[in-house]
Amino acid sequence: MDASELARWSRFAVKGGIGRCTASRDCVAQNPEDLMFLKDDEIVVLMQVSVSDGTYLGYCEGVVGKFSGAHVKFHGKLKKPVFARRPGSVTANANPATTPTTTSPALSGRPIVSSPTPSDP
Repeated sequence: MDASELARWSRFAVKGGIGRCTASRDCVAQNPEDLMFLKDDEIVVLMQVSVSDGTYLGYCEGVVGKFSGAHVKFHGKLKKPVFARRPGSVTANANPATTPTTTSPALSGRPIVSSPTPSDP
């Protein structure tokens, strides 16, 4: 995981991710991408990596890594992940009239419109 991707996941973790869980046992990382945690550590769940084997991506003590759902107790139901474009990701040639809009529940139903980035003079 590169530094920019790590920074994005860390910002998402600060916002609460898609949920939280508490470690039910100590878990030592077996691989570099694994998350290490101790019993009773709180983990912010960032995404579900694999449904078949119950693997998740999480954030604990400033570290992002994969962990097994069998080693934790979830605090309620996880949120559905939402994939949204960042405002600066629209090309400069995009026509604002044809740019799709989405509605965000966090913004009380107000539409989010991606606007094209201004071109350099």
